[in-house]
Amino acid sequence: MSTIVFLLLLIGAVTALGMLQARISVWAIALGGLLFVWQAGILTGEPTFPLSSIFSLLAWIPIGLLAALSVPEVRRSFFVRPAFDFLKKTLPKVSDTEQQALDAGTVGFDAELFSGTPDWAVLRAVPPVTLTPEEQAFLDDPTEDLCRLIDDWQIRHAAREIPETIWAFVKKHGFLGMLISKEHGGLGFSAQAQSLILGKIASRSPDVVTIVMVPNSLGPGELIEKYGTDEQKHYYLPRLARGDEVPCFSLTGPTSGSDAATMRDIGTVVKGQLDGRETLGVRLSWDKRYITLGPKATLVGLAFRLFDPENLLGKGEDVGITVAMIPANHPGVNIGRRHLPSGAAFPNGPNWGNDVFIPMDWIIGGEKMAGQGWRMLMECLAAGRAISLPSSAAAGAKAMLRVTSAYARIRRQFGLPVGRMEGIEEPLARIVETAYVNEAARGVTASMVSRGEKPSVISALMKYQTTERLRRSVNDAMDIHGGRAICDGPTNYLQSAYEMVPVGITVEGANILTRTLITFAQGALRSHPYLIREIQAAQNPDTAKGFDDFEDLFLSHIGHSVSNMAGAFFHNITFGFFAPAPTAVPELKAHYRQLSRAARNFAVVSDMTIAVLGGGLKTKQKICGRLADALSELYFAAAVLKRFEDDGRPVADRPIVDFAIANALSRFNDALNGVVLNFPVAPVRWKLRAIVFPFGRHYNPAPDKLGGTVAGLVLKPGEVRDRLTRHIFISKDAADPTGVLEVTLEKVVAAEEAEKKLEKAIRAGTVRRYHGIDWIGDAVTQNVITAEEAALLREVETLVARVIAVDHFDPAELRPNYMQPGHNARAADQSAAAAE
Repeated sequence: MSTIVFLLLLIGAVTALGMLQARISVWAIALGGLLFVWQAGILTGEPTFPLSSIFSLLAWIPIGLLAALSVPEVRRSFFVRPAFDFLKKTLPKVSDTEQQALDAGTVGFDAELFSGTPDWAVLRAVPPVTLTPEEQAFLDDPTEDLCRLIDDWQIRHAAREIPETIWAFVKKHGFLGMLISKEHGGLGFSAQAQSLILGKIASRSPDVVTIVMVPNSLGPGELIEKYGTDEQKHYYLPRLARGDEVPCFSLTGPTSGSDAATMRDIGTVVKGQLDGRETLGVRLSWDKRYITLGPKATLVGLAFRLFDPENLLGKGEDVGITVAMIPANHPGVNIGRRHLPSGAAFPNGPNWGNDVFIPMDWIIGGEKMAGQGWRMLMECLAAGRAISLPSSAAAGAKAMLRVTSAYARIRRQFGLPVGRMEGIEEPLARIVETAYVNEAARGVTASMVSRGEKPSVISALMKYQTTERLRRSVNDAMDIHGGRAICDGPTNYLQSAYEMVPVGITVEGANILTRTLITFAQGALRSHPYLIREIQAAQNPDTAKGFDDFEDLFLSHIGHSVSNMAGAFFHNITFGFFAPAPTAVPELKAHYRQLSRAARNFAVVSDMTIAVLGGGLKTKQKICGRLADALSELYFAAAVLKRFEDDGRPVADRPIVDFAIANALSRFNDALNGVVLNFPVAPVRWKLRAIVFPFGRHYNPAPDKLGGTVAGLVLKPGEVRDRLTRHIFISKDAADPTGVLEVTLEKVVAAEEAEKKLEKAIRAGTVRRYHGIDWIGDAVTQNVITAEEAALLREVETLVARVIAVDHFDPAELRPNYMQPGHNARAADQSAAAAE
């Protein structure tokens, strides 16, 4: 019994010392005292082991080591110095492009999650979704008007082109210059406003939002605004804001997709002739593809690797990646024909050039910014990736919810609305969850960017997570709509989203890459409280200074890691009951405690992964992907709690919050468990299992009953449904494919009691419902319903028939123009042959 008591006391002491980050000397004294009390039998009156026995002596070895390490000179010589020398020899050198990517952006709330002890006040201090009166008016008026102008079917099928009326409207109202400052003729809107405006357009047409999104994201406008010379700003920015220039940005090439830094596009610094005079410039050769707005562009942004063999710039031969802007009509610039990405209508295509001479002042930022292109791109992408695609993905999820909830209530099978069937409740509840969660994460992230942050790690996880979640929502919406969704035509409001989802998944860093190579691998360096500084110290050319810096960091890192391991173990065996939570939101305290517990576990597993795998981390992409998923679930769950608080803690939304948090923690559990199960070093795997999962699985998905409650919240018009789908385009026009859903939903709910009477009579055989029979008239005759109820039911019947109808065509209408005789359709293999 005394041995069991000792072991329990030992575990308790180690846990307490670890959580308190006690000094090594305190560890030695505390554990030595406990060991002495046990061996001497002070508590039991009888020694456990004679103090001279071999077992007693062996037990004191760890205590002796701790005591020795508490002496600074011993610790430095026998512990810190070997670690420093090992890292200095084994750490791979960080390339210039990797370093620039790491230096780009800022660290924010992601650092709190990596720490294992997040300060929830940091997140709660982020401002709620707020717009200026000017921004709100723009969202309510020109953006609404633009949405009404859009004929999605005409754009994506009949014309496969954005009509000039749309282009003229967006140029006239300044949509193309939202991020350009007012000083230079733009609207100067906040990131939050840009995000909501893009989202509203996206909810109406993925094609139209693309032509607005691209000029307001990574491209000439943003690059010139931030890095351009005064002359470039004064000339180009007003023209871009007015739409006199349509920009594109050419980064991706045939051999450099996700690995853009390996581009083969080359520029050489030379003296050449321009307008009849000798000019210092760059001779360029490039081949780019997948360039959005390329076929329509008048100004081509171009990324290339610049070389200066004669060192005319004084920066050496390999100057580095550089960004220039070139008029599309400049001699030698070739704007290719159009790609057809997922059948979309937005302009996208290749461009290329061979031995094209441009003057030095066409480099964005001029000569001084030559070679700084990768840093410029990474800094812009750190913020921009958090806005463009997440705004479309959040709005897309809300649009899926709006139309699918209406359809699920209107469409009846087996005598009841399909939305009330358990099989439909499940995907409908997922759609509700995605709409709430995506918008929560979008709102808080856009607020971070609006106040000047460039959250590179958060922007990466936002991009891949929101677009992946939208893909699931679109698939769920398609499943619930059934045949109504797969038959395309003017009244199909799902096909455009279904076709465009893969585009969002692929661009701005394919999701597979972003998940497995970028989010956690860069996050571990950028957001970890010690790691990047330890690496910098180990690689410091001044070895003495590097060692001094490394010693403090390394010892602090070990104390931090031990604290997290002890804290994780403690919170896991106490089920998170004692984990910290904000006192200002008592109704959310249980959720905050579980997130605090989960953050400890994440920090333990990520720290151990970094320590053991080290430089080989990037080759373990499945582990990195799972850790990225775990980090994402923590961030999105925290955003859910913040949104609930920012919305005023509406009681009606509480089931949605509970549902979302339960599922987030369950997915977090699965991701972390996947890392532990597949950890390549067995002893570490066993240790992680004991610390993180001492009693097995922590969390389960939300229960079915709660999912049913969540689905039921959106099957009728009201504040919950409106709050879940705010800031998207909502039509109440019965002539509109989505507007007729809104009108019909209200009528169906109003006619519910009358419909129940009619259904009861039909089941009883009093009324027969078949084609050719006026069953509503018969129900009036049989006194089942009143004449007023009959009129309402007839109106509902007409509207429902329109809602569930599918389009059909004359076969000639479906014969595409490019199949007509005489039309030159060039296949991909013909293109390749021509290129050769």
